Amino acid sequence: MNRNVKKVVGLCLGTAALALAPAAWGASSAALAAPVPAANSANSATPGEGGAWPVVLRPAVKVAHASQAGMLATTWAGPRAVAVGAHGVVLLSDDQGKHWRQAASVPLDATLTGVSFVDDKEGWAVGQAGVVLHSRDGGERWEVQRSTPDQDRPLFAVHFFDRANGVAVGLWSLVLTTSDGGQHWTSRQLEAPAGAKRADLNLFGLFSGPGNALYAAAEKGYVLHSADKGQSWHYLATGYAGSFWTGAALPDGALLVGGLRGALYRSADAGQSWTRIDTGSTASITGLVRTGGERGVLAVGQDGLTLRSVDDGATFQASYRHDRLPLNAVLPNAGFAPPLMSARGPVPAEVQ
Repeated sequence: MNRNVKKVVGLCLGTAALALAPAAWGASSAALAAPVPAANSANSATPGEGGAWPVVLRPAVKVAHASQAGMLATTWAGPRAVAVGAHGVVLLSDDQGKHWRQAASVPLDATLTGVSFVDDKEGWAVGQAGVVLHSRDGGERWEVQRSTPDQDRPLFAVHFFDRANGVAVGLWSLVLTTSDGGQHWTSRQLEAPAGAKRADLNLFGLFSGPGNALYAAAEKGYVLHSADKGQSWHYLATGYAGSFWTGAALPDGALLVGGLRGALYRSADAGQSWTRIDTGSTASITGLVRTGGERGVLAVGQDGLTLRSVDDGATFQASYRHDRLPLNAVLPNAGFAPPLMSARGPVPAEVQ
C-alpha cells in the first residue's frame, strides 16, 4: 500500500489494528483456511506489514468482540445503522446506535473503508484489494462483486444514487462507475490537474449534492466535482496544499471539506472560491455530516475532536472527548449526539 495512504489508515485504525494477526483477532484456523470465491477476479485480502500481493481472500470471522473493531465508515439503511471497518467487520444497529451486532455473513476479512445504501435493503461497501461488496438484505449478508488481488490499489469511498448507478473512488485517481448495480464497473480516466503531468491524486471521500452532483475529497487541496454520476470530473482548487478526507454539501448550496491537521474549508459559490474556517484545532478531520437539524453540521477527527456548527458550517465550536479516542466517521442526519465511529468501534457522542 502507498506509504501515505497506510499512514492515513493507520491513524484511523491505530497501528496495532493494522498489524494485528488474524489469530490475535480471534479467528479459528478452520475459518481462516476457507477461501471464498470472488466475482470478477481471484481471491484476495489486505496483506500485513511487508506482505506481498496477491494474497488469499478469507471470510470475515464472527467474534464476540466485533463491536470493538476499528470502524471507518457508517450510513443508514432505512431505519438501520450500518458501519464497516477493520477485518471485514460489518456492524448493524436497529436502535439508533445504542446496541450493535455483527452482520451474519461477510465474504472477506479485508479492511472496509466506505459504505452506501440507497434504501433499507440495497447497499455496497468498498475497501482494500479494490473490493466491492453488495448486500440485498440491509447489511446482514454480503457478496463480492469485485476484487483485484494483483493490485495494491484500494478503494476508499463509494456512493450509489439508486439501485443501478454508483461510483467508487480510491488510490491514484481510481474512479469506477456502474449502471447495473455493481455487476460491471467501468474505469474513468481523469485528466491531470493544472500544472501536473498525470492524474494520480488519492481520492479519499465522496459526498453528494443536489441532483446528480457528486464530490470527491482529494489530496493537494483538491475537491473533484461530477455532474453526471461520475462519468466526468473537474477539479476545484481550494488553495490548501494538504489532503482532504471528507466533505458535505449543505441545503443552502454551501460545500464543506475537512482533512489533514484540522483543515476545514467552506465554499458558498459551488466551489469557485473557498474560505478556511478557523476551528482552533490541529487535529485531522475524518468525518463531516449534516445533523438533520436546521443548519446543523457535525465534524469529528483525531484526538477525540468534535466540531459542532449551528449556522450551516460558517462557524464551529470545538470540543474533545475525555479519553481522546480517535474518531473516524459519524452517522449522518442523527442529531447532535449521534453514534461515532472510532478506532475501538462505535461510541456514543459526548455532549458538552
